[in-house]
Amino acid sequence: MLILIPNFVKQLTRFNNTKNMRIPFFFSLIFILSTSVGFGQSEVVIDKIAAQVGDNVILLSDIQSQLVQAKQGGQTLTSESECQMLEELMFQNLLLMQAKLDSIVVPDAQVDAEMEGRLRSIEQQIGSRQKLEEFYGKSTTEIKIEFKEIIKERLLAQEMERKITADVTVTPKEVKEFYTKIPVDSIPLINMQLSFQQIVYYPKVTKEDKKIAYDKLAEIRALIVSGKSFETQARINSMDPGSASQGGKISASRGMMVPQFEAAVFNLNIGEISDIFESTYGYHIVTLLDRKGDDYTCRHILIVPEVSSINLVKAAEKMDSCYAELKAGKISWDDAVVKYSNDELTKQNKGIITNPITGEQTWDMDNLSQVDQQIFVLTDAMEKGDISTPNLYQDIYEHKQGIRIVRLMNRTAPHRANLKEDYSLIKRAAENDKKRRILDTWVASKISTAYIRIDPSFHHCVFKHTWKQSL
Repeated sequence: MLILIPNFVKQLTRFNNTKNMRIPFFFSLIFILSTSVGFGQSEVVIDKIAAQVGDNVILLSDIQSQLVQAKQGGQTLTSESECQMLEELMFQNLLLMQAKLDSIVVPDAQVDAEMEGRLRSIEQQIGSRQKLEEFYGKSTTEIKIEFKEIIKERLLAQEMERKITADVTVTPKEVKEFYTKIPVDSIPLINMQLSFQQIVYYPKVTKEDKKIAYDKLAEIRALIVSGKSFETQARINSMDPGSASQGGKISASRGMMVPQFEAAVFNLNIGEISDIFESTYGYHIVTLLDRKGDDYTCRHILIVPEVSSINLVKAAEKMDSCYAELKAGKISWDDAVVKYSNDELTKQNKGIITNPITGEQTWDMDNLSQVDQQIFVLTDAMEKGDISTPNLYQDIYEHKQGIRIVRLMNRTAPHRANLKEDYSLIKRAAENDKKRRILDTWVASKISTAYIRIDPSFHHCVFKHTWKQSL
C-alpha cells in the first residue's frame, strides 16, 4: 500500500488530472521533434536494445527520451529512474502485444487526430509547420506516414489497458477502507472548492442580426479583394479567438474542421479567396496558403452574428422577472431553471455548471480563472444559496450573448481531504488503486507466457514485477 500513497496524494493535490491512473510512457513524436527547441541533445549515445517483449524491442534511446520528457515536465529523476522507465516501457509493450492478440482495432481517424494534435503542439514550440518541415527535412505528410505506426501502437496499448479495467467499480466500504489506510500526515490539503448553478437565457439571433454580420464580412472581403492584407483584416476583425491573433492562420488536415469550412478550403487554389459561407459558428471567408494532400494552411476570418441590443434588453427584462420571483420565494430554483433557462448544457441538471477541466461539479481558483473569471467576481461575497442579480454573459465556446443569474451552491474552506467533503475524489483514487492492482495481476499472468529479454546492463534493476527472461 505504501507504493500507492504517493499516487493518491498526487491525485488529490492535482485533482483535475483524473482521467488516467497511470502515465503512459512511449517513444514520443514530441520528443523526436523537440530536440531543435532546447530539449538537450549534446551527448551522442550509441543505441542498443535494452529489452524485448514479444516482437517489440525497447531501445536505450527510448528510455532516454522518456527521461528527458519527464525532466522537462518537472519530475525529479533519481538513480532508479532509468530502471523504472524501462519497466514502464515493458508494461506498455506487453499491453501492445495483447492488444494485437485480441485483435483490438484503433480507427485511422483516431490515429490521424492524435497525430495532428501532436504536430500542433510542436508547431507552438518551434514556430510554424514550415519550420518543423525544414528542421525534419520532410513534408508534414511524410512525417505523419513515418510516425503513424508509433502513434497507433500507443493508442492500442491505451485501449488494451481500458479493456482490462473497464468493469472496475468500488463500493462505499472499499472507499472507506482505502482512505483509512492512508497515514494521517500523508493526507493532502485541498484548496477552497466552489460549486455553482446558473440560469441563462440566450435571446435568439434574428435574420436581421445575421444580415448585419454577413454585410460586415462582405465589406471586409471587398477590402481584401481591392488589395488590403488578409492577415491584417483577420487580426482586426476576426472573432475566432484561436486564429485572430495569428492573422487568421490555421494549419490542419482533412476531417479536423467543420464540413462547410473544409468544402471551401478544398475548392480553392493557392491565393484564392473564398466566397462567404456559413457554419454553426457564423460567417467565414478563407484564403488558401498551401496544400499538400490532405494537409493545408489557410487564413480565416470569422464574423459571429451578435444579438441586437433590443433583444438583449428583452432578455434582461425576462431575467429580471425570474430574479424577482426567486427573491420573493414565488418559485424554487429548480423550477426557475426549467421555466427560464434555455442553456442546453445546464437546463436539464438543475443549472449545475460542470467543470470542463475535471468533469466534476466543483471548481478551484485555477480552473475558474481559465474558464469563467466573471463567475468568481459575481459570487466572491456570496454565501451558500445566494443568487446574483442578472448580468450580461458571453459563452466563451460558442460566443453567444445572454443574461445570467448565478447561484452559489457551496463553498468549502481549505481542508484536509475527508470522506464527507471529498468523497468523489477519494472514490476515484480508490478506483485507480483497484485498477492498478488488477493490472498488476494481469501483468504477472502475462509475463509467464511472453517472450522477454533484458540486456545485462539492466540486470541490476529492482523491478516491481518479476520479468522472467525467456531462454
